[in-house]
Amino acid sequence: MNYIVDSVDSALKLLSLVAEHPGLGVTELSNRLGINKSRTYRMLCTLEHNRFVLQDERTTTYSLGPQAFVIGVAASQQNILVRAAQKSMLVLNQAINETIVLRVREGLETVCVARSETTHQVRSVGSVGNRRPISSGASGKVLLAFSPDAVRNEFFTRMKHLPGEAETMTLAEELAAVTRKGYAISAGEVTSGAIAIAVPVRDVSGEVVAALSISGPEARISRIEIPDYLERLQACSRQISAELGYAGAALAQAPNEAQADKVA
Repeated sequence: MNYIVDSVDSALKLLSLVAEHPGLGVTELSNRLGINKSRTYRMLCTLEHNRFVLQDERTTTYSLGPQAFVIGVAASQQNILVRAAQKSMLVLNQAINETIVLRVREGLETVCVARSETTHQVRSVGSVGNRRPISSGASGKVLLAFSPDAVRNEFFTRMKHLPGEAETMTLAEELAAVTRKGYAISAGEVTSGAIAIAVPVRDVSGEVVAALSISGPEARISRIEIPDYLERLQACSRQISAELGYAGAALAQAPNEAQADKVA
C-alpha cells in the first residue's frame, strides 16, 4: 500500500529544489518539477507563509527562509555523523586554515553535510547541501571506491551507455588505487586550480559512511604540503570514526608515498 501524500511529496520536492538552486522563479521551478505554474505558486505561498522560503520582491525569485535554517540547525545537531565530526573538523581547520568538508553518498551523488571554512579570501566555493556526481572530486572517488558492489555496478552500467570507453577503464583503475591506498587526491576536477585530498570515515560496522577532505588552491596546497595534510586528515578521520564506534585499524599511508602521488 502506498502511504505517500502527493501534495506533501510535491511540496517537499519544491523545498529541496529551492534549497539546492536558490534564485529561481515560479516558472523555472514549475518546469523543473514538472508541475503546473499555478500549483507551484500556491505551494510557494504556503511555504512562504510558514517561513520556509522567502521571495525577493525585486527579482520575484525564491530562497530558503528562517524556518528552513531552524530545521537545518536541528538536523545537524541530531545527525550522529555530523555531531561526531564537527569538533575534529574544526580542530583540523584551525590547525591548517584550509576548508574541511564532510560528504556522504546518496545514490550516485555526494552531498556536503558539514564544512569548516578557511579564513583565506581565496577558497573553494561550496555550501552544506551541495550535491555533485559521485565520480567528481576526491571525496566522490573515495565514496565510490568504498561503496557496495551494487552501487559501483550501477555506476559503471550507466557509464557504458556514455561515450568514452577509455575514460571508464581509467576511472576503474583509479578507484582500485583509491581502495588500495585508502585516500584520493584530485586536482582541478571540481574547481580549476584547486587541490583536494579525501579519506574515508567508517562507522561502528566498519562501513565507509562519509568522505573527509581538505581543499584549497594549488598555491597553498603543493606537493610539499600534501604528505603532512594527508597525515593530519587521516588522524582526523580516525577520531571521527572512533566517535562513531569504529574500533578497527585505520588505513594509513606513509608520507613519502603520498608525496609521490600524481596530483596534476
